[in-house]
Amino acid sequence: MKLVVQVKLLPTPEQASALEATLRACNTAASEVAALARKIGCYRNYQMRRHTYDEIKADYGLGAQAAQHVIKKVCDAYKTLKTNLRNGRYGKPGSKRRRTVETNPIAFRWDAAQPYDARMLSWQHDARTVSIWTTAGRIKNVAFTGSPDQLKAVATLPVGESDVVHRDGMWLLYACVEVAEPELIDPAGFLGVDMGIANIAYDSDGNRHAGTKLNGYRRRQQRLRQRLQAKGTQSAKRLLARRRKKEARHAANINHVIAKTIVTEAARTGRGIAVEKLTGIRDRVRLRKPQRVTLSSWSFHQLGDYLKYKARRAGVPVVEVDPRYTSQTCNRCGHRDKRSRIDQETFTCRSCGVVAHADHNAALNIAQRGAEDWAAVNPPHVA
Repeated sequence: MKLVVQVKLLPTPEQASALEATLRACNTAASEVAALARKIGCYRNYQMRRHTYDEIKADYGLGAQAAQHVIKKVCDAYKTLKTNLRNGRYGKPGSKRRRTVETNPIAFRWDAAQPYDARMLSWQHDARTVSIWTTAGRIKNVAFTGSPDQLKAVATLPVGESDVVHRDGMWLLYACVEVAEPELIDPAGFLGVDMGIANIAYDSDGNRHAGTKLNGYRRRQQRLRQRLQAKGTQSAKRLLARRRKKEARHAANINHVIAKTIVTEAARTGRGIAVEKLTGIRDRVRLRKPQRVTLSSWSFHQLGDYLKYKARRAGVPVVEVDPRYTSQTCNRCGHRDKRSRIDQETFTCRSCGVVAHADHNAALNIAQRGAEDWAAVNPPHVA
């Protein structure tokens, strides 16, 4: 499996100037290619090369590999845009936002990521430097640093394509490394995980992950955002931008911790993990306004991705199940009634009378569905 490792480049002022000129040239060329692609309605990589390859090489001083990566980057961006449109990420058909996205070409920031392959970038691990192509020629001895785990990964694992990014005044290199993937275990049952608003995750063993404390943090951040947005000054806008990044880092850290805890427990007990399919959750659920804000401000999709890749590294199978009626169905008798969900925390079955925490009951249903779906796809072998 492939993982992305981030290391920090430490260029000299002259090297940083060359890198900045390169990113500006590549992303200006990418914006030009994107405008032409929208104009002629061509979004395929090899077809776009016939239209733009020679021109952007000559106009922006790009090498052959860089020009090809620019064109591929544009085609990949339009492919992602098409997927997001199909999934309703930009509103319903005919809406103003969707029409704008569908008609305007994609534009690239000057400091957007630029892909580099092995012909354009090489590593010198003993000296902890890289040699990298720029529009001013190849520059050598660009120092890099990172955490011990990051440095070990790029030094010992096969490194594929890398992305050079300029962010917050720093030069970063995102390297794609290949990690050996273990075979999936034959699970002895499933650990169900219910994701929600009051509790980010609640598993079928009864463990609650990130509840009251995190919700309090999110409410404080929301109040601070409202005050800064109401103020509207330039300094308030700068502070909003910094706070947004701080919240994103905090959410990513919490999601990492939750995912690692769940995967570790599943691996320890020889079980798989069953989670809800979260695609289209914003369109399916009907929530009060404060809950809608919380749903949109937390990255449940990121938590699901972390669970999947950590489970793959541990050899733990992950099954996505249909989440419908998991919070209305009694795990003990199977009776379904929306009135059984008394409030956010309480589930009382109107058939058998069992009383349980609502999220725990849902997680048990998810675990059961995970086992059923796994058995349907992986029937037992008959000797």
